[in-house]
Amino acid sequence: MNKKDYYEILGVSKNATDEEIKRAFRKLAKQYHPDINKEAGAEAKFKEIGEAYAVLSDPEKRRAYDQYGHAAFQNGGAGTGSGFSGFDASDINLDDILNDLFGGAFGGFGFGGSRSRSSSSTRASRGKDIRVVLNLSFEEAAFGCEKDIKLDLTSECSRCHGKGGFGEVTCKTCGGAGRVLEQQQTIFGYMQTQKTCPDCRGAGKKFETICDECRGKGVVAKTKTLTVTIPEGVDEGFQLRLSGKGNAGVNGGANGDVFIEFKIKEHPLFERDGADIYLEVPITITDAALGCKKEIPTLSGNVYLDIKAGIQNYTKLKLKGKGIKTPNSFGRGNMYAVINIITPTKLDRKQKNLLQELANTNLEDNPEFKNFKKYLD
Repeated sequence: MNKKDYYEILGVSKNATDEEIKRAFRKLAKQYHPDINKEAGAEAKFKEIGEAYAVLSDPEKRRAYDQYGHAAFQNGGAGTGSGFSGFDASDINLDDILNDLFGGAFGGFGFGGSRSRSSSSTRASRGKDIRVVLNLSFEEAAFGCEKDIKLDLTSECSRCHGKGGFGEVTCKTCGGAGRVLEQQQTIFGYMQTQKTCPDCRGAGKKFETICDECRGKGVVAKTKTLTVTIPEGVDEGFQLRLSGKGNAGVNGGANGDVFIEFKIKEHPLFERDGADIYLEVPITITDAALGCKKEIPTLSGNVYLDIKAGIQNYTKLKLKGKGIKTPNSFGRGNMYAVINIITPTKLDRKQKNLLQELANTNLEDNPEFKNFKKYLD
């Protein structure tokens, strides 16, 4: 269905300032408010100008609308390339808009998706999540472990079982509705509005006795110790979720979750790259020239590495399956031994003579030497 241009609805230009848009909306809101204008179509027009104002008064929504038009808000902005999502015209709360513009003279009309203005205490509320950073050694992260963590959380009050009091009775002020009607003098004349009941704060009920353990909140603060099983292979950036282990919900709401993020201590020898690990293996010039077997450490114990004669510096030798098993995987990564040929800095005369003889080695047939030399000729 084709929708009218929002600027046209408010009667302003596309270059209108925020103040001009606000002024136009105020004027039209007074003209078409259903409590004042009883003509057919007035309420629909009122909702239409409310939708237009909700978009054009928000800088982000206005930029998206100017670039993509109404398509910016269809299917959450999908397919427009705008990256804008989460706006639905049915979610506009015109009561909030009017209260912001006219200083709280409105409330509880129920226009265009307007939400109930009763206190949150009338609804079940999910507990808040909590995030924890847990320090692990390189080995603990690689092989997994168990850790005890202490958390300051809210828990359901054991005395009142989360209700907040004893002897529940219906609120006499609102008759259990949680809302009361008030008549106010506004710019439109006298208007009747709904307000949250000031006596029960929207709950519709009260208690003869407030619980002195939680002071009516239904939850109490406690320090809990959780034993957490860390799966093998976690890395920095990996997040572990403990469902329902967070803060207690209110009025029967579900508990929040605990999210654990990991800080991994660096290893003095091994360097990690995902499931693979790297180890720098120092060898002498003679080891490199003649070849050797070198004992090296791995995460699963020492092994002997076969180094062939003539190996070059920074050569990577692969040890299959000697890496890390990451969470939710079956196999392990690999380990790479990176050859680091150490040049001696302290030599006696005999050693210098031996190296001098080695310096006379003919490298003319070496491909790398030949490739280098051709640029010198």
